Amino acid sequence: MSQDKPTSFDIAELAGVSQPTVSRALRGDRTVSEATRMRIEAIARQLNYKVDKNASSLRRGLTNTLALLFFEDQTPDDSLINPFFLAMLGSITRTCAKRGFDLLVSIQQLSANWHVDYEDSRKADGIILLGYGDYEVYRARLDQLVAQGTHFVCWGVVQPGRPGTTIGCDNVEGGRMAAQHLIDQGRRRIAFLGDASEHYPEFANRYRGYAAALRDAGLPVDPGLQVDVIAFEEAGQEAAQRLIARDIPFDAIFAGSDLIAIGAMRALAEAGLSIPGDVAIVGFDNLPAAASANPPLTTIAQDYGRAGELLVDALIAQLSGRPVSGELLAPRLVTRASG
Repeated sequence: MSQDKPTSFDIAELAGVSQPTVSRALRGDRTVSEATRMRIEAIARQLNYKVDKNASSLRRGLTNTLALLFFEDQTPDDSLINPFFLAMLGSITRTCAKRGFDLLVSIQQLSANWHVDYEDSRKADGIILLGYGDYEVYRARLDQLVAQGTHFVCWGVVQPGRPGTTIGCDNVEGGRMAAQHLIDQGRRRIAFLGDASEHYPEFANRYRGYAAALRDAGLPVDPGLQVDVIAFEEAGQEAAQRLIARDIPFDAIFAGSDLIAIGAMRALAEAGLSIPGDVAIVGFDNLPAAASANPPLTTIAQDYGRAGELLVDALIAQLSGRPVSGELLAPRLVTRASG
């Protein structure tokens, strides 16, 4: 080993691996096994070795920065960010730090050219996209990013034919779990609040799972018990009011998101309907607000922590030229007092 400042070649010699393996391990590349990475990191600490991020970035032509773009959502405050995605932010930030990347956070401006604004301008090496509004409109932007060769990953629906790499929850299974839970509670007239069209494919898949559970139980899928609505509280309240005004009997609601469910709970209370006595209700997302709702909301949880890790690692894999595929995360039922 050299007597001057330690190098990655010194670490490679002591660890019994190649120098490129040391470089990959120290930047968090998942192609290096956990045992090898830990051995290399331990030796690096013993030698007081520090990674020169600037030199490494220059060699690879990278900025070592990722851009996280939130879709601008309708929110009751000034954040304009769906709280579901805020719950994912902590995991994304921590994973970037572990992998040696800085994170630039901004709002998606649909009038802007993200490729030029971030990757071409060297602000960031790649983009993580959270949220998209009407997917049929948004998809053209994703197709453009693919054509331009932009490195990007999305949170959304994982299925063949979608542009780019997508990480998402198994929304069909989540919808089935929600409806099956309500069926198991003895509910037979279960409404669905959420836009079930391909404009909002996550809601559409949740509806598919819900409908499949009803059919499997021998229950009708009544179109009169489905109300199109997007994910914010006021819209959920209005959707439940429209459902009640139809004067079609129902004893449960599966809401496509927790925000819709919380709004619907206000409408039920205003109509003098008790929860869960008259109407049981289940949401989707497991936002922090779900636990503090009155009554606390039963919901389908998505794994925010794992989602953030997968989004960051998929983007880093793209930057390294490795093949990347979408991944589905399993949902989980969280039972509380609402149903």
